[in-house]
Amino acid sequence: MTELKEKTSGQKQTGNRHRAEASTPLDSSPLDFSPLDKALINLLQRGLPVCERPFTSVADALNTTEQIVLSRLNSLLEQGVLSRFGPMYDAACLGGAFTLAAMAVPESEFDQVVEVVNGFEQIAHNYQRNHQLNMWFVIATESETEIATVIEQIETKTGIQVLNVPKLEEFYVGLYLPI
Repeated sequence: MTELKEKTSGQKQTGNRHRAEASTPLDSSPLDFSPLDKALINLLQRGLPVCERPFTSVADALNTTEQIVLSRLNSLLEQGVLSRFGPMYDAACLGGAFTLAAMAVPESEFDQVVEVVNGFEQIAHNYQRNHQLNMWFVIATESETEIATVIEQIETKTGIQVLNVPKLEEFYVGLYLPI
């Protein structure tokens, strides 16, 4: 299964159309970051300035150039240090919808089901778990009704029931992992 990537023990990413194609360095060996990479990652975990030239603003804060900031970000993505760099939109605030979904996929069919599920443009963050419900993914759509349509289509194509786990309440975690 070439699409699978180890993320942590017991969890594999089964594809994400937003992820970098480079292999991930998430093994047991420590990563060696330059001082600029550390400062860049730490700064960007707090957000990207909302302005006409956000990378220039970041470069100014780090005493470097916009070109170097963009180069370092691209390099970190290519190395798999960063799996994704981009905005996070609240689909519901934009009139769309999203939900968490899970499936109990027989191991012998897992690869084929991954291809079917990831074939939908509405699917993101598809992970394999060590659990009876061994495939978990997010469905992001332009409307609430489209979620039901996508689930029905996945069930029809795979013959496997999809468990819809919609958000009941939202919590802001504010995750920050300084390096």
